Amino acid sequence: MLVREAFRDAKISHRLHVAEDGVIALQFLRRQDKFLAVPSPDLILLDLNLPRKDGREVLAEIKQDEELRKIPVIVLTTSEDESDIEKAYSLHANSYLTKPVDMDEFIRSVHLIEEFWLRLACLPRRLPA
Repeated sequence: MLVREAFRDAKISHRLHVAEDGVIALQFLRRQDKFLAVPSPDLILLDLNLPRKDGREVLAEIKQDEELRKIPVIVLTTSEDESDIEKAYSLHANSYLTKPVDMDEFIRSVHLIEEFWLRLACLPRRLPA
């Protein structure tokens, strides 16, 4: 909900899809079940604290998948724990950001993510739906 609000407040035009848990996130990314026609994302914002399958497990599966591993994964979480940071990078996260507590700072962070990853960085082509 916070990311949706930040996207709206930062006037980010990119489509945002939100998965309620790690199992649904992987179904979405793999275009399974009700997600057959969804486009492949340009970027994944991943929280470590997902229900059913946590973000570390999701990240590991993404980076083991031949097609999904090309999508940049930005871990965006509340944890500042050094072991979480080490684990995320060992699983090949593209970056690790701690969510700011202040809403204005959070909006600014989301805007900077969009600016760098979706405007400046050269990303592989998305897979067609």
